[in-house]
Amino acid sequence: MLRHLVRWSLVLIVVAVSGYGIWWATRPKPVEVAVKPVTRGTVERTVANTRAGTVKACRRAKLSPSTAGQIAQLPIHEGDAVKEGQLLLEIWNEDLQAQADLAERQIASARSRARSACLRARVARRNADRLTRLRQEDIVPEERLDNAVSEAEALQAECDGAKIEVAVRKSQLAVAEANLARTRLTAPFDGVIAEINGERFEFVTPSPLGVATPPVVDILDNACFYVSAPIDEVDAADIEVGMPARISMDAFRGRHFSGRVRRIADYVLDIEKQARTVDVEVVFDAVPADTTLLAGYSADIEVILDVRPDVVRVPTEAVMDGRRVFVFMSATGRIAAREVRLGLSNWDWSEVLEGVAPDELVVVNVDNPDLADNAVAVRLEEMP
Repeated sequence: MLRHLVRWSLVLIVVAVSGYGIWWATRPKPVEVAVKPVTRGTVERTVANTRAGTVKACRRAKLSPSTAGQIAQLPIHEGDAVKEGQLLLEIWNEDLQAQADLAERQIASARSRARSACLRARVARRNADRLTRLRQEDIVPEERLDNAVSEAEALQAECDGAKIEVAVRKSQLAVAEANLARTRLTAPFDGVIAEINGERFEFVTPSPLGVATPPVVDILDNACFYVSAPIDEVDAADIEVGMPARISMDAFRGRHFSGRVRRIADYVLDIEKQARTVDVEVVFDAVPADTTLLAGYSADIEVILDVRPDVVRVPTEAVMDGRRVFVFMSATGRIAAREVRLGLSNWDWSEVLEGVAPDELVVVNVDNPDLADNAVAVRLEEMP
């Protein structure tokens, strides 16, 4: 009897061990999950550029003289700060300067002749008026009066002609000064010299028709910058001038600058092998004093279309198919699938109107093929 009891006990033990071994070998392996907490905060609806944009100066001028000649003065260097109206370059123009000086002297001479002629005309007019009164009293003959009146009129015509000559001389001076102005380049605005293509005593010529040549002086306004970036045509329709935007640049990693949309292009760019885009310009609100912007920096923009403050939000990477998330249940060590209703969404956060609550943990490595409702999970980490 004891022998049979021992035998059956051994059989039961073997069966139990075997069953446990089979269960252990075939049990579902825990799914490894990375999680982030559900929080309250701000969610924005934004659109971003499809390709890198470029920082540009609000004003930039590439200047060349409008006449050919030898550079006589070049009082600037690359990097110099200049003021509006400051001389940048002057072509040799001594002959034109001499013509201008001659025109000024001719004006002075013409003015003197005009003054003399007009004085004589006034004297003649007074004499004619006096003889007219005497003729009325029959003191002087009519012939003498006629001669005096004719002389007064002739001298008045000479005076008028002399005044016209002064005007002609002034016009000649204006022509000379215009020719002189063509030999000079002046700063059209306050800025900094970006590039100079030329040296003193070199010859420069205007660009031939249809042939572009490098400008002699490149000046840009370093007090005002904006970013021009391409936005997909689908997103561009929602953008309006004046909307707030964020600017980021590779040169200042981790920093964002505030700005506003100042212009939306009036046409769509259709470049071969690229999506159709619309150029959007965003001007900086303010640049910190410790930041030096340079035209040509690559930059990205995010135009903020809508903002929802203090809402329940989840990381966008945790949302599947726009309507589901997996929640890690710390108490049971299992995953629960949840249907959610979303509001605003961007690359970082999605507003949740229904489905989860703050402080719950959502799974963010949703590309794991073993994720399933009620699956056993092992939390790898709670990501920030």
